Amino acid sequence: MKPTIVLIHGAFAESASWNGVVSRLQAAGHRTIAVGNPLRSLSGDAAAVADLLATIHGPIVLVGHSYGGAVISNAAAGNDNVKALVYVAALAPDKGESTADLLGRFPGATLGEHLYEVALSDGTADVYVEAECYHEHFAADLPAAEAALAAATQRPFNSVALNEASGEPGWKTIPSWFISPERDLAIPLETFRFMAERANAQQTVEIAGASHALPVSQPQAVTEVILRAAAAI
Repeated sequence: MKPTIVLIHGAFAESASWNGVVSRLQAAGHRTIAVGNPLRSLSGDAAAVADLLATIHGPIVLVGHSYGGAVISNAAAGNDNVKALVYVAALAPDKGESTADLLGRFPGATLGEHLYEVALSDGTADVYVEAECYHEHFAADLPAAEAALAAATQRPFNSVALNEASGEPGWKTIPSWFISPERDLAIPLETFRFMAERANAQQTVEIAGASHALPVSQPQAVTEVILRAAAAI
């Protein structure tokens, strides 16, 4: 039985950002689900994904991009069907770490200088990337027109999700794979290397010249890592 592949997008993106990966995984014969990540709180987002995972019979490969990595780390905990975790330019926090903690661990990211907040009535804020800066700082290896569409359709990241600490992460007991862009301006490459080493990753792949928008700009490379993880189950 081939594993089901579940894909979780991160902040400032949406589930269609996985389209190039989904089509390739489906062609390889895998049932594939690209989840709409709520981006409201880490615990709430992880619970929503965990609820979905509970409906899937058989082995699962759980894949996260960016903040989606924090979500899969938490959603996988305690689910025996999750056999592999794949981090695509993604965060892999330890217990007690927040997304903000990891983003500030090493220098080199510029995206944070080009964000703005929309205050919400519940006292939190939604965070967006300035549209005119999205191409350069989030998706530099995409054509300008495609980056402009992604900027216009970006999903906001709530301040609670940014700052909430992780629970006990699944990567401590579940084998993990990492694929990281060398020219990521949202999360420094050194952060990916640190997290992959800490997680004792089965494989670490670095893509030269790639931006943070790895699922969109490098779908073949991303798919190949996911298929290797699936084959290892």
